[in-house]
Amino acid sequence: MRVVIVTESFPPDVNGVAHCTLQTARHLVARGHEPLVIAPATAGATASASASNDPAYAGAPCPVVRVPSLPLPGYPQVRVALPSRRLAAALTGHRAELVHLAGPFVLGVRGMAVATRLGLPAVAVYQTDLAGYARTYLGTGQSAAWRRMRAVHSAADRTLAPSSAALRDLTEHGVPRVRLWPRGVDTARFRPGLRDEALRRELAPGGEKVVGYVGRLAPEKHVELLAGACALPGVKVVVVGDGPSEATLRAALPGAVFLGRRTGDELARIFASLDVFVHTGPYETFCQTVQEAMASGIPVVAPAAGGPLDLVDPGRTGILVPPHDAAAVRDAVGALVADPARAEDYGRTARATVEGRTWEAVGDQLLGHYDEVLGGRTAVAA
Repeated sequence: MRVVIVTESFPPDVNGVAHCTLQTARHLVARGHEPLVIAPATAGATASASASNDPAYAGAPCPVVRVPSLPLPGYPQVRVALPSRRLAAALTGHRAELVHLAGPFVLGVRGMAVATRLGLPAVAVYQTDLAGYARTYLGTGQSAAWRRMRAVHSAADRTLAPSSAALRDLTEHGVPRVRLWPRGVDTARFRPGLRDEALRRELAPGGEKVVGYVGRLAPEKHVELLAGACALPGVKVVVVGDGPSEATLRAALPGAVFLGRRTGDELARIFASLDVFVHTGPYETFCQTVQEAMASGIPVVAPAAGGPLDLVDPGRTGILVPPHDAAAVRDAVGALVADPARAEDYGRTARATVEGRTWEAVGDQLLGHYDEVLGGRTAVAA
């Protein structure tokens, strides 16, 4: 099958859309299909590239076409694609049989328009709560964000939601043909056996319990809710990630250790060396870092909203707290730190819960969705 993946983000970007797109491309190649990725250019990456020489990401498993882009004002880690004829030319040149739209909002909207013009089936993957971002950054604009998302997703043959909360939101906002498609996790990379006592002594030289956050440092993540945990006796908060809120958070979280962006095996070692993982953002359509913490055998504290509702089983794998509630975050962390046996039991159960959620398994589910969409087009044509 010849698939064109039109994505708003791709490695070396570090975010959920980029990671899921990379895993999708890898799985398609592994199953003998022929994907092409179309993504916004990073600095110095403005043309097509082969799997081995993409100037933005040498680990790309398939050809990548980079379209011109500009950094988002105030948030340079996010790039927005500019109008370009390259997208249509790439779709036509690849002789696509199906178009996969990853988190469509700017480039994906154009990809949907080209797919419609060419009569190609399209599967749209919902990945980002843009209405929530509008509330955070603008204080308004949620309705406009939903109108744009509803338009592009309604034009697709199928929309795939990563969680039951996301599926419900899409359906309630009038998006048709929505199905559930969760995310996988690399259970070989993220595993309890990587726990590193030397690293723990480095992070917490006083023997404190290590409480970690991993993710972007941006307003919508509300990492400042960890301030109460920072004040708990015997707790060392470790923050992994970068973003526009870093300077503010360094002031808001006294005593916390900021490690910057970490990836790959190094990140897996950090996850496994935590005692508690905390996610603070209330706008997650899935929340991959929660799943990576669970694979690492770590109990989770997360808001009772969005993707974590599907991932965290309260009283078995972690604690769900009311969104935006710093006191609840502090109390949940304190309860787990004060009861190591309970925390370890949650961590063991968390690992067991995600062991079957491999990228291979969810990749095959995606291929099933592709087949159903193609089959539906064939039936209509007949």
